Amino acid sequence: MIERYRKFKRQADWRNQNEIFPDEVFIDSRNLPEFDKERFEGQLERPISRGALYSTVAIFILIVLVFSSKLWSLQIKNGEAYAEQSENNRLHHEVIFSERGIITDRNGVELAWNAPKENSIFPDRKYIEKSGFSHVLGYVSYPKKDSAGFYYQDFFDGKEGVEALYNTELSGENGLKLTETNAKGEVESESAVEAPKSGEKLVLSIDSKIQEELYKQIKALATKVGFSGGAGVIMDIKTGEIIALTSYPEYSSAALSSGSEVEIKKYNEDSRKPFLNRVVSGVYTPGSIIKPYLALGALKENIIDANKKILSTGKIEIPNPYNDKEKSIFVDWKAHGLVDMRKAIAVSSNVYFYEIGGGFEDQKGLGITNIEKYMRLFGFGNLTGLELGSEKEGTIPNPTWKAENFNGDDWRLGDTYHTSIGQYGVQVTPIQVVRAVSAIANDGHLLMPTLLSASSTIFEKPKDIILPISPSYFQVAREGMRQGVNGGGTAYGLNIPEVKLAAKTGTAEIGTLKQYVNSWSTGFFPYENPKYSFTILMERGPRANTLGATLVMRELALYMARETPEYFGKEAKKVIEDKIVNSDEIGGVTETDIPELLPQ
Repeated sequence: MIERYRKFKRQADWRNQNEIFPDEVFIDSRNLPEFDKERFEGQLERPISRGALYSTVAIFILIVLVFSSKLWSLQIKNGEAYAEQSENNRLHHEVIFSERGIITDRNGVELAWNAPKENSIFPDRKYIEKSGFSHVLGYVSYPKKDSAGFYYQDFFDGKEGVEALYNTELSGENGLKLTETNAKGEVESESAVEAPKSGEKLVLSIDSKIQEELYKQIKALATKVGFSGGAGVIMDIKTGEIIALTSYPEYSSAALSSGSEVEIKKYNEDSRKPFLNRVVSGVYTPGSIIKPYLALGALKENIIDANKKILSTGKIEIPNPYNDKEKSIFVDWKAHGLVDMRKAIAVSSNVYFYEIGGGFEDQKGLGITNIEKYMRLFGFGNLTGLELGSEKEGTIPNPTWKAENFNGDDWRLGDTYHTSIGQYGVQVTPIQVVRAVSAIANDGHLLMPTLLSASSTIFEKPKDIILPISPSYFQVAREGMRQGVNGGGTAYGLNIPEVKLAAKTGTAEIGTLKQYVNSWSTGFFPYENPKYSFTILMERGPRANTLGATLVMRELALYMARETPEYFGKEAKKVIEDKIVNSDEIGGVTETDIPELLPQ
């Protein structure tokens, strides 16, 4: 017990001797040593742990492995590729532009070619400066660079016409040039690695003389009379070669190739649509020019003999389906009297074709189904295969078409009558018309048109379709079209001594008030040994005018007799000064192809 007390007392005395009071804490603070705390002096040091050491070593090992892997990739795995890339840093690749193929007409006249361009490594594309060629030739888009000076389009790109249609053949293949530079960027050497290959030379079937004159005559008449536009095409009826194809108004191939903003703006603002190639992309109501095809269909279906005569008093009357006290009247453009098939074609009798188209009293008609059948047989309503721009199919109306476009309305006899004379919803293109009339001239060979001359290296003879119609029936149609020229018919303005032509005219009224007309003239020549077909369209002229497409073809035929008589063969003669018909007096085609249905 006494010992335990002594132990307790000793502990208490020790606590009293070692107790530190607050004033003792600060009494010697001024005598503390001066430590550099930024160097961690005066701080307790702890030994580095083994975990931290191992982590540091692992990081360094990982870094070594990554760099070793990259070094292996650069020098061993991909060393050759990077060496080549390094070499290319000194060798610059430059395009050597190929010469685009030149385009000539059938006689070797250059229509499109290349010319040196100032301060540029590719040439200018040049085009014949004469009028009438743009819709055939088209234009190109030049090679293009980005802001850094690199070509993102290193070729000429054909945009329209032959330039687009035969772009692959005309383009050729670009070459390659290597330029070696030193560290200062100075050129040390140049060498051609791949030589460029020039594009193919194209020889077109176009005759540039006829092409220019055809455009000139269309433009002159449009300017004189007030037609908004026009189109013309001439085709070889044996080969399908196009001798002339032009559309008015037109654009400048050079202006579009160069990207002239002023010219392009002018074209876009022109209401006459200069970008429209009316030959292949314009669709028009044909009017009476379809009558020979109705005649051929009627002969093929045995619904009438070519010699049977039908009386035209100037109209026919049928019961009105809406009012049995009145009659529906379908008028002719004049009273023709008794006409057989040949004369009906020549004078363009509406009554005759109403009756063989839709039927009347004891005369059986083709009916709309057969009318559509024979129209399509001759290529109407279908593409011709001439891929010159956006070719249109046109329209052949039928009951289904009417129901879709007129809120389910039924097809009526009057619709068949209107369709029989090329009205109502019928729409065709000039290229379809010239192809169809060629089939009349050559006894039923429906050809695919081509713009390439047979002498061109890439020419392939177009395919043709043999129509299942007797040659004797075609002869009836030909005789009727010839009578239209020399027998006092609607095409009498083409009765010239230089060449015998056969033709059919058409005048289609357009506009809500029918105050405008489209004028057509189509046919072939020479009559006794046909070689070429033609189609002329004058678009949207004043109804009161009596000058139309016939005048254009007449003036062209007279020009050809003087300048290109080879197209007329043995029938070609010198142009006589005292013309049979004065140019101011021709074109008196006064037929009106749209009959009026009274009452409506």
